[in-house]
Amino acid sequence: MKAIISHDIDHISVLEHTFKDAIIPKFMVRMHIELLAGKISLREYMLRWTDFFKNKWQNIDELITYNNINNVPSSFFIAVNRGIGLNYSNRAAFLWIEQMKHRNCEINIHGIEFENQDLINKEFELFGGLADRKNFGVRMHYVRNSAQTFNMLNKAGYSFDSTEHSFKDPYKIGNMWEFPFQIMDGWIIEDGKKWQSLNLEKAKEKTLKIIDQANQHNLKYLGIDFHDRYFSHSFKTWLNWYMWLVEYLKSNKIEFVNYGDAIKELEK
Repeated sequence: MKAIISHDIDHISVLEHTFKDAIIPKFMVRMHIELLAGKISLREYMLRWTDFFKNKWQNIDELITYNNINNVPSSFFIAVNRGIGLNYSNRAAFLWIEQMKHRNCEINIHGIEFENQDLINKEFELFGGLADRKNFGVRMHYVRNSAQTFNMLNKAGYSFDSTEHSFKDPYKIGNMWEFPFQIMDGWIIEDGKKWQSLNLEKAKEKTLKIIDQANQHNLKYLGIDFHDRYFSHSFKTWLNWYMWLVEYLKSNKIEFVNYGDAIKELEK
């Protein structure tokens, strides 16, 4: 089994949410609940205020640096449309796309449109022009999909999708590869709530059970989704969980690949 680690970019700045959605008040409520419930330390709480006043809700550069040091290919999904709680501009997306290009990252789209073929096609074309890419994949924001989403993504021209959450090997839908994934940071640490529910040790236990399940299914690839925003000491459990997971996979001789590498292997 090999591991594919990818990162969804949901936020870039604090100001992108001002008067546009309820993300900022939700963030305030969340961090107070976590502090009062003893899930985060006072230091984490203060660091979140620091991030807030710095207008910094992304840790893309820091995450790429860590991945490079640990030989983890950096694969990102970045949006070019606004969606639920996602409000950064295409200009902001373009600036980060250019930086990711210079650091040899795999760049894919964090899709918003999932129900209408014309809108899916427009989103595909917009991203292709903005990123100057012809071959790229997609993961739907909030992993939203309908009965026809995957067929429509194939018709639009995506080389792969990684929206499905299941214990399956990659499979073809027309000309598009579907890469099911098994682990997402929020599903582990929030454990069904809207805020941190598990501590680090419980998060590790839950993760190991999923990895065991993947091994029982004899999967070729273990899919992992970690959001760049949480690669920060202001989200210490998330940060430590990610670093532990990378070290665990390395110590168990599990090779890291990106989607492009995996597609080449599958099509040999």
